[in-house]
Amino acid sequence: METVKNAANYVAETVQGTGAEASKEANKNVAKNDDAKVSTRASAAKDAVVDKKDEFSHNTKADVHKEAAKN
Repeated sequence: METVKNAANYVAETVQGTGAEASKEANKNVAKNDDAKVSTRASAAKDAVVDKKDEFSHNTKADVHKEAAKN
């Protein structure tokens, strides 16, 4: 039963990590957009940094659950 739980958690964390990666890339594009206001660009850059942290966190948790599911 614990293996199933770890496998489900692995999938959930992987999906969340992928979502954070997509958000990060979108924010990076806004931050690079010369047509956007400076405040918008700065906010997007800050959000991209937070998304990168979230992406790393979710991917790390996914790896932990993946290893736990193997045992």
